[in-house]
Amino acid sequence: MKVCIYGAGAIGGYMAVALAEGGAEVSLVARGPHLAAIRENGLRLHIGGETKRIAVAAEEDPAALGPQDYVIVALKAHSVPQVARRMTALFHDKTAVVTAVNGVPWWYFHGLDGPLAGTRLDSVDPGGAQWDAIGPDRAIGCVVYPACEVVEPGVVQHIEGDRFTLGEPSGEKTDRVAALAEAMRAGGLKAPVKPRIRDEIWVKLWGNLSFNPISALTGATLEQICADPGTRAVAKAMMLEGQAIGEKLGVRFAIDVEKRIDGAAAVGAHKTSMLQDLERGRAMEIDALVTAVQELGRITDTPTPTVDAVLALTQLRGALAGCYEKPGAA
Repeated sequence: MKVCIYGAGAIGGYMAVALAEGGAEVSLVARGPHLAAIRENGLRLHIGGETKRIAVAAEEDPAALGPQDYVIVALKAHSVPQVARRMTALFHDKTAVVTAVNGVPWWYFHGLDGPLAGTRLDSVDPGGAQWDAIGPDRAIGCVVYPACEVVEPGVVQHIEGDRFTLGEPSGEKTDRVAALAEAMRAGGLKAPVKPRIRDEIWVKLWGNLSFNPISALTGATLEQICADPGTRAVAKAMMLEGQAIGEKLGVRFAIDVEKRIDGAAAVGAHKTSMLQDLERGRAMEIDALVTAVQELGRITDTPTPTVDAVLALTQLRGALAGCYEKPGAA
């Protein structure tokens, strides 16, 4: 099995080491000092008190790696449309593309019945770049739960978690998703295959939708947001607006909103990824986590007043920090 990790950062690096240890033929698309370090010293992973190292083919140009059986996209969501066309150099007729990306996926309405089938989301796929270049038939959903960090070029630190939930947009348990799950399990990862992958996407999105922008606006950790009555109420309002949208789209929420908030509080003094990106001057994942939910609200005719207000503030906060450019902005 040939697997290319497109975006071999923290999560991509963790997956690469696990898949290689499980017997897959792994290659990486990376860039800059990270790429140079991987070429010179291999990819290293600190996990459970030990350091694992793999020697792996790594390139900046995907065309140098040739066709793959699976391409696992582990980039930030806003980075994917601009590389979608380059990614096609990795495809053969049956190549599957695994979207290990936060937020609402670009293929969300593929494989669904009803009047919204085939609807494209401009907030996460401007101009249909991914839909047209990659093609939704290739897509396999993946919800990422582990936390990892690139601590220096070529070196990934595993912090917690080992579960990557997989699912076909159609809900089928196809041979390709079953084979991928087995390869991931062979490398020590948990890789359940779920028939309702959108339910899994929404459970994680529920928190990202609310806690990420609130943290970016306030500088607060998860436990601070959940402990403060005001910010907890804002988060709850955003989550309830999101739940109303999801339920209109057929999503089943397995837990209630208060339990979801309490689960976030239990994580403790954790800074969300959006706050970390803002503090480090990196591009913020506002559109996949928040703007897309606003767009889904418009599509389903669901009011989202709290989401709208928090989104407007977060977009401006990000723009003024040089960490966000609103879609369609000059």
